[in-house]
Amino acid sequence: MSTAPHKTEVGELRPSQVLTTFGVGSIIDLPNLSVMVMGLDDWPTTHPIEIGEERLLLSVQEALGEQVKRLLAPPKAPESTSTMPAPFDERAFLGVPVAPFPRWVVCPKCRLLAPLGSNLFEWKTDPFRPDRARFVHVCSMPGQGMGKPTTVVPARFVAACPNGHLNDFPWVEFVHGGKIDCRYRLRLFEYGASGEAADVEVHCEVCGVRRRMAEAFGRDNAENLPPCRGRRPHLRDFAPEGCPVEHVTPMLQGASNSWFSVMLSVLSVPNSADKLAQLVDENWTVLEKVTGPDFIAFARNIGQLGDFAKFTDAEVWAKVEKKRAGGVDQGADPKDLKSPEWAVFTDPAAAPTTRDFKLRSVPPPAGFEDVFTKIVLAERLREVRALVGFTRIESPGDYDTPFQVPEEKLVPLSRSDPKWVPASEIRGEGIFFQFKESAILRWTKKAETHDGVFLDAHRRWREARGLEPDHGYPWLRYVLLHSFAHAVIRQLSIECGYSTASIRERIYSRCPQEEGEPMAGVLIYTAAPDSEGTLGGLVSLGEPDSLGRHLEQALEAVRLCASDPLCAEHHPYRDGTTLHGAACHACLFVPETSCERGNKYLDRSVLVRTMDRADLAFFEE
Repeated sequence: MSTAPHKTEVGELRPSQVLTTFGVGSIIDLPNLSVMVMGLDDWPTTHPIEIGEERLLLSVQEALGEQVKRLLAPPKAPESTSTMPAPFDERAFLGVPVAPFPRWVVCPKCRLLAPLGSNLFEWKTDPFRPDRARFVHVCSMPGQGMGKPTTVVPARFVAACPNGHLNDFPWVEFVHGGKIDCRYRLRLFEYGASGEAADVEVHCEVCGVRRRMAEAFGRDNAENLPPCRGRRPHLRDFAPEGCPVEHVTPMLQGASNSWFSVMLSVLSVPNSADKLAQLVDENWTVLEKVTGPDFIAFARNIGQLGDFAKFTDAEVWAKVEKKRAGGVDQGADPKDLKSPEWAVFTDPAAAPTTRDFKLRSVPPPAGFEDVFTKIVLAERLREVRALVGFTRIESPGDYDTPFQVPEEKLVPLSRSDPKWVPASEIRGEGIFFQFKESAILRWTKKAETHDGVFLDAHRRWREARGLEPDHGYPWLRYVLLHSFAHAVIRQLSIECGYSTASIRERIYSRCPQEEGEPMAGVLIYTAAPDSEGTLGGLVSLGEPDSLGRHLEQALEAVRLCASDPLCAEHHPYRDGTTLHGAACHACLFVPETSCERGNKYLDRSVLVRTMDRADLAFFEE
């Protein structure tokens, strides 16, 4: 990362973090300062690493427009072979651009509260220690004269709105009650060790007014804050259409709801039994740019097409021309990313093996033959994710797919229509469970009443957020598959050493009344971009003897919860507007990075008998 306009390296991020945790518009806390990741307009593209995944690119184009032509990995400086870094080398500044935010800072020594633009603070860097980059204030304490430079810290309050706008906390307007005719000089005092807003006070030395930060928080205090200005600091501008929000929402600088990524992800599944055609698809980011057989020979000479050793230049060129003429399957729905994956996983014998994809089918464990059609071990998987936007305050998990996020709440990544979007690829392994459709249909017919309960909760949830109440209900089979996935993830993380956050779920659910082939399947796969997800540990657990034991223990673990009977008796809407039944952090919830629906549509009573219900258990029929 580098700050702008200082052009100084200030920290490091993993490529996957640039999409999931610290993407465009997010705030990053560094040892001595706080920064915001800037929009794509400021990102360098001089050393692009293009990621090829045609299905994902089509989906991104559906979301952002056909002008998006490439998926690019976050920029990073090339690795150096020297033992000492070259701090003044221009390549050392190649990275994700950031800028200081919030702009208001506090001096811990004299408690001065002022913006960085006030010229009261000085920028200090160490070319050999990027983590020491900081702003300092040379302050004078009463009776002591000038002191040593003191590293200032960011003011830990900001102001946001549900439409994705973010600004510095309105310190001047807040402490003066809206009156800003004072030539202010502010100081921020903390009178307690708890750090609560009630113990933080803003003081204007010029006019003497004081105000506690507790007056900014809570519904009853909204009138103490000004309307939203529509500021988009990551784009260095304000929303051209303004913002209708009458009062901004105060929040802490590191609040978890200050930034939610909106991503699209696909698994790289082979779409052709033709080996050469498959290789052309995998290397299309290079081959789409060639204009003749001579360029294919040139690409071979520079080591770009090593996988094509068995094929001649003419054969490769013929396949390139055929693909360019035919394009992709125009009948495929860009919004439906899971149907092609379902088709491959349910017919593993016909799926070709590639460098990033390898399946092996095994029989269901003993005792589960009436539940699963087959178990498929994915010995090699590749997932590609692309960032298409982000939201603030309201999580995109409230919506079924990223395509349903309202346009006014989806914050753009650039000032103009983007020509590319950030993407990352992760290689791992997984276990696919295909449920028997007949067993699912029998159970859903028996549980029609409970289906109505979740439907009612779904409607109430969406009505409370101003959304179409009857849209996007996933049906009770999704609750069953989703609850099963969470139970298995928690069991694997406890028994086998995998951290819960390194395992993800992918639910394949479609009812007969919906358009398309019915689906009932769960893929549990590793999603950590490190060696933990690629050493075969998860696949080894999918062997019938081992998997049966783990499934039995997973189901046994969710019969009782440490929060029972409160958890078992929880109702989706009688106990508040929620979207889960008997589920909580002690029994079924997993980290939201592992869950595709934000821990919603969960109920362990659909899996096994609980203290409250015994008539819904799918696995006890």
